[in-house]
Amino acid sequence: MGTLLLLGLPPALVQAAPKAPNLDCLNRQLAGQVVDYTHNHGSDNRLWSPALCQKRDLYIYLPPGFDPHFCYPVMLWLHGLGQDEQMFLEDPVHRLDAGIACGQLPPFIIAAPDGSLSGDSSGFGRDTGSFFINSKAGNFEDYVMQDVWGFLLSHYPIRPEREAHVLAGVSMGGGSAYHLGLRYRDCFKILIGIFPPLNSRWVDCHCRYRANFDPCCWGWRQEIRPREVVGRYYGVIVVRSGRLSDPLFERGPEGIAAIIRDNPIEQLIRSDLHDGELDMYIAYGGRDQFNIDAQIESFLYVARQRCLTITVGYDPKGKHDRATARRLLPDILNWLGPRLAPYGPVPICPGTVLPAGNDLLTGSVAP
Repeated sequence: MGTLLLLGLPPALVQAAPKAPNLDCLNRQLAGQVVDYTHNHGSDNRLWSPALCQKRDLYIYLPPGFDPHFCYPVMLWLHGLGQDEQMFLEDPVHRLDAGIACGQLPPFIIAAPDGSLSGDSSGFGRDTGSFFINSKAGNFEDYVMQDVWGFLLSHYPIRPEREAHVLAGVSMGGGSAYHLGLRYRDCFKILIGIFPPLNSRWVDCHCRYRANFDPCCWGWRQEIRPREVVGRYYGVIVVRSGRLSDPLFERGPEGIAAIIRDNPIEQLIRSDLHDGELDMYIAYGGRDQFNIDAQIESFLYVARQRCLTITVGYDPKGKHDRATARRLLPDILNWLGPRLAPYGPVPICPGTVLPAGNDLLTGSVAP
């Protein structure tokens, strides 16, 4: 069931979002603290998103010993398909909090926004996801980079250096971390993707999506085929392309043009990215039910051709599931710690005026 929830399979299999945990109990388990900007815990603290013209949920994690008179590194944590911001409260916040508490990671702030299409739990597991891009479903890229990022910078003490800014995510969110990171290199230095879809136009030279990557037999998808099987579970449960693409793209040439615009591998090909400009980590499994391994390996092939360094965590028996993500995460944190360490919390310069009108610990925000 964890796999099904992660990937947003058919409604008959997933009906409702899990009940949000008691935030007071959760915070007693953590060394740090989660601040509630959601409507999941009895009151509506959501942020208004001008980009989406609606209220949206957001969790902010503050590290142990948080002091608003210090500036902190920051991470945007982007969730996967069929999920929303609540999934941050399950595994990720515990693992990251423990890493900070034991000194493996420096204290940093984490924001976990809601990238579901519906914006409420009624669509959990059914509306797949926005991929955090601007599409016919809404301006989700603008939501992240204007509304959420702008809120962080104006309401929390964030270190200004791009080297102190991390984009990370799992599945859909991992691909989005690379899509946004390649586009906003002036804002972010560190990109982390756990089984991220990095080449949504992958097919082999026989137009087969589910083929293994082979640089000698490589094609590019030229049309959206809604009945095409892109995911397969237990040999009988299938996920078809239209389930993921129809909410976001038109089916004609304009749909392919939109995919090309936001496809991370094609962003990389069009970019002038040089080695060292981004610190990149990709973690994945060799038995991915969505064949994400072929997408990733085509991306890595292009990166190697450009002499770009990408650190890879690979589990040859790993699947597109939480168990694999849990196994891959320790190496990710070991890699991240030394990169963030030089940009740990520093005192705000005397005379700096802190943002007014908000309570950093309760989640209340002045109009």
